[in-house]
Amino acid sequence: MKISLNWINQYVNLDGVSVDEIKRAVTFLGFEVEGVITTGLAPLKLVVVGEILTREKIPNLKKEISLCTVNVGEANGGIRSIVCGAPNCDAGKRVPVALPGAILPSGFQIAQRKTYGHESQGMMCAADELGLGSDHAGLLILDAATPIGLPINDAIPGGDTVLDIEITPNRPDALSHIGIARELAAWFRKELKFPAIKFDGKTHGARPDILSGIRVESPEDCPLYVGISIAGVKVGPSPQWMQDRLKAIGIRPISNLVDVGNYVMLELGQPLHVFDAKKIGGNQIVVRRATDGEKLTTLDNKERALNSRMLVIAGESKPLVVAGIMGGANAEVDASTTDIVLEAAYFRPQSVRWTGKRLGLASDSSYRFERGVDSHSTLEAAYRAVDLLLETAGGTVVGPSFKVGGDVPWEREIVVTPAYINEKLGFEIPADEQRAALEALDLVIRHEEPTEKRGPAWTVTIPSWRGDLDRPIDLVEEVLRIYGTEKVPPAPAVGPALVDSEDAPTVVFNRKVTDYLVGQHFHECVNYTLRAGKELKTWVSDTAAQELALANPFVDDQSHLRPTLLLGLVETLKLNQSRGNRVARFCETGRVFLEVNGSISEFVGVGFIIAHNEKDRAWLGRSAPDFYEVKRHMEILAQAAGIDLAKQALAPVTGAFWGWQDGHSASAGDVASGWTARFGLLNLAMARETGVEGKVWGGMFAISPEKLASLSGSVRSRYKDFSLYPAALRDLALVVDGARHAEEVRAHLLNVARASAQGTAFVVEGVEVFDVYQGKGLPEGKKSLAFSLTFRSAERTLTDEEVNVAFAKIQKDIVLDGSMSVRG
Repeated sequence: MKISLNWINQYVNLDGVSVDEIKRAVTFLGFEVEGVITTGLAPLKLVVVGEILTREKIPNLKKEISLCTVNVGEANGGIRSIVCGAPNCDAGKRVPVALPGAILPSGFQIAQRKTYGHESQGMMCAADELGLGSDHAGLLILDAATPIGLPINDAIPGGDTVLDIEITPNRPDALSHIGIARELAAWFRKELKFPAIKFDGKTHGARPDILSGIRVESPEDCPLYVGISIAGVKVGPSPQWMQDRLKAIGIRPISNLVDVGNYVMLELGQPLHVFDAKKIGGNQIVVRRATDGEKLTTLDNKERALNSRMLVIAGESKPLVVAGIMGGANAEVDASTTDIVLEAAYFRPQSVRWTGKRLGLASDSSYRFERGVDSHSTLEAAYRAVDLLLETAGGTVVGPSFKVGGDVPWEREIVVTPAYINEKLGFEIPADEQRAALEALDLVIRHEEPTEKRGPAWTVTIPSWRGDLDRPIDLVEEVLRIYGTEKVPPAPAVGPALVDSEDAPTVVFNRKVTDYLVGQHFHECVNYTLRAGKELKTWVSDTAAQELALANPFVDDQSHLRPTLLLGLVETLKLNQSRGNRVARFCETGRVFLEVNGSISEFVGVGFIIAHNEKDRAWLGRSAPDFYEVKRHMEILAQAAGIDLAKQALAPVTGAFWGWQDGHSASAGDVASGWTARFGLLNLAMARETGVEGKVWGGMFAISPEKLASLSGSVRSRYKDFSLYPAALRDLALVVDGARHAEEVRAHLLNVARASAQGTAFVVEGVEVFDVYQGKGLPEGKKSLAFSLTFRSAERTLTDEEVNVAFAKIQKDIVLDGSMSVRG
């Protein structure tokens, strides 16, 4: 919001108050001053008013250059000879003259010099050379009555200072010059002067042909609508004072009819609209919802497709205005306009906001209606506009005038005590100063009643333009704003100390896994929690795309909650590859959302990917990642959550669930139990479709916050003594069903081996798969899995005899199981 200090001075006398003081006041009142703009003529020395006496063209030149004699006044040297190339340096005109020694705003210094064979004793100036706009077409022509020799700063009216102020959304009352003037009057304790309104609502004669009725069909969206007819207006430029004020704050003057509407909006905060009566299409105005498919070309020359949720102002047969936002080109005033209808209305903020977003349309009017215009000032603004229209365009107010609906009901009082205000502030402000601060803001104390312990209780009446005040604590802020936050006394800050406290389990887990992955050369990423529905259908499932959809997404590519972090990581990988960045390891921690027992739950997640492109050129290339590398990372990440993944049963991931490659990926855990892990090779076809080059390995671990809290600290890395004695190895081949998983057989064999070795002087340290065979020599549907068993004692070197005895017992016990046989 741009505020002209010249304009503000019409309502509160700030003479003698510096711009810096006003900026400081605005800031301490709670608004941010984003910039200060100074307009008009800067102070210039040795630049005076001169009168051109003669003009002679200098001969034999390709362009027209003139030698002029100019009278600059006896005090400035009398008549001077000046060479000039401007086309309008005609005798008799009075112009700005820069004398030798003058320095223009551009920094150019004027000197007496010989040019085109003649002595030039100064320079006559164009507007841009004085810093007044960009016009360089000719000399700046002054009024013929301007005294010769008068300093130019006395001849040209002073400029203006404009403050660019950021208004917070809860203060729509400050979106006007009166609103800011009210604040400054309260701060400087000065009187606020409202513009005088002469129009009393009376009409002169009946002209129902201009407007015979107003019908509001959607009163919930338009509780108040005022229509006033003026006949016999004359379209032309608005007066200079109005143009100057509008131009100072960046508004281009158009005509008196349009400028008055803009002026009143910027003065009082109430948007208005002026219709050309003959373009309404009949003599009735209808405030209604648009029909689906109805179209209107707005003043920005764009055709807008409307629907039945949008409010329009219409004639009998066509829409004329998108209510509260922008008028249509079909009822715009122009040079032929003679009769007009002035509209002043209150529109429901939610309706204007929804329509503006749906149409992608915004204006100064919608900016105010969306935040809330004071309906109790609507009629006042209409009358102020009538005054200005009659003053600038002439005409006569004719009947009938209309006011459909009424002010939005308003009655608000807040009871507060000075003791409460001091208690919340933490220091004492005398009650009389509190009262003065409230009353300076027109917050009138209507009633005062004593209380037993807390002093007087004030009943404060809240004016209709301050809809942001509805609680006693709001009045505490108002008192402090006017009293001055810079007067808050210094005091020690006292707060409870956190002794022997620990971070939440989620924070500890995220820190641990991030430290680990970054230490393994992964680059940490932060992606959006929302993903596109199409992405979920492709990588996850149709069910997830339905369950995780937002009810009202802002944009199509952020319409669903994410069930995995890998989607964002793959997108990050693609972006880096497309930019030629060879970074291939990415990780992320964050929230993911999974279905548990029919409802969506939030999980703590950590994910990582490793890309490998065989086409990468490198002298010493890194070895290609594989399943076992990502499994190692996943075991360490799970351990940080308190889960020993090595003791968990692994199952292959089948299908395209979460985009994993069949036969090269595994899963552990279960969402219903509170955690899940999936890792391996991402689906090759899906990866290619996203545009990612090469193979991508990755892992995703998710755990519920409740499960994480219950397991926190349950798995710790502890030192274990290692044996100083050598291990004994035995190999065992088992024939099992071809569909049986090697991990399942390995885990079963380990349990059997450890049970068989109980009571001996050694342990079975581990069982590992080292070969798989299918084919000749085996029954159909069977496969052979070869395992290496490791035996070790912590006390001595084992003998072959005792190891063979234990090994034989293991073979016997495994055969008794019945589901597998020992291959000879």
